[in-house]
Amino acid sequence: MNDILTRIKAYDDIIIHRHKNPDPDALGSQLGLREILRTNFPEKKVSAVGFDEPSLAFLGKMDKVSDQTFEGKLVIVVDTANTPRIDDDRYQTGDFLIKIDHHPNDDAYGDLLLVDTTASSASEIIANLALENSLQLSSESARLLYAGIVGDTGRFLYPATTPKTLYTAARLAEYDFDRAGLLREMDSFDMKIAQLQGYVYENLEISPEGVARIFITQERMKAYNISDSETSAIVSAPGKIREIQTWAIFVEQADGHFRVRMRSKQAPINQIAKQHAGGGHPLASGANSYSAAENDTIFQQLRDNLLDFQK
Repeated sequence: MNDILTRIKAYDDIIIHRHKNPDPDALGSQLGLREILRTNFPEKKVSAVGFDEPSLAFLGKMDKVSDQTFEGKLVIVVDTANTPRIDDDRYQTGDFLIKIDHHPNDDAYGDLLLVDTTASSASEIIANLALENSLQLSSESARLLYAGIVGDTGRFLYPATTPKTLYTAARLAEYDFDRAGLLREMDSFDMKIAQLQGYVYENLEISPEGVARIFITQERMKAYNISDSETSAIVSAPGKIREIQTWAIFVEQADGHFRVRMRSKQAPINQIAKQHAGGGHPLASGANSYSAAENDTIFQQLRDNLLDFQK
C-alpha cells in the first residue's frame, strides 16, 4: 500500500481501468478510487475509462480520455484477474501499471501489484487502502465502495465475507449516503429480467447430485430484449433453490460460443473454469465453451466435482 501511495503521489495524471462487463464491485472500486484520489489530491487529473454499463448507471459514468492522454501517465487496473478482461486496451500505453485485485493472481501483470485473495472484493481493498492510510473519504466514495462490497458478497451472504469485511462496511456506513436507497436500486430489475428469471426457474436442468444448468440463447435474449450484460442479473437465481449446490448459466454469444457463469455453494469450481478458458474465485467463476460437446463436458465435470466434494 505504501508503494502504491508513493506512485500515486509521483504522478499528476492517473487513469483507472476495470474489467469488461462490469459488476458493482468493478465500478465501485474503480469509481470509488477515482473519488478518493480526487478528494485527496485535487491538483491531479484522475480519470476512469471503459464502457458505460446502462444497468449500473446509478453508480456513475466513465470519463472521455484521448489516446495521447495515456503517454507518461500512471495506470491502475482494479478488480481484473487477467489482461484479456481489462476494459480498454490502452492500459498498455501508460508509463507505469498497478494491479489491485482480489482474484487468484494467475496473471501477475503490472509493475506493482496489490492482490489480496482473502478480501471479499476489490472495493474492500480500496476502502482499506484509504482507511489504513488516513486518506479522506467522501460520502460518494463511501457509497461506491459500499456498493462494491455488497455486490461481491451477495449482501454479505457469500463465504468471502469476513469479520474484516463487515468492519470495513460498517466504517463506510458511517458516511452520509442513502444506504437503503442504494440497496433498493441494486436489488431492483425491470420486468423483462423478471420474465427471464421465470424462464430460468421453469427450464433448469437439475442433476440428482444437485448440479443445475440453463441455456440462454441469442434467440431467447432477443425475445426478452435483453443484452448479454443484463443476463448477469439472474446468475444467483438458481442458488436460491435448496436442492441446488452448483450451477452454470450458459449464455450464447453473438459468434455462437457460450459464456459460462459458474457458481457453487461449497464445492470449489475455479479449477474447472481454468480448463475452459476462464477462471475466478473458488465459488464464483467464469468460463467459455465453444461447442455443444464442451457444454456437456463442463456440466459433467461439475457433477463429478460435487460428488467428489460430498464424499
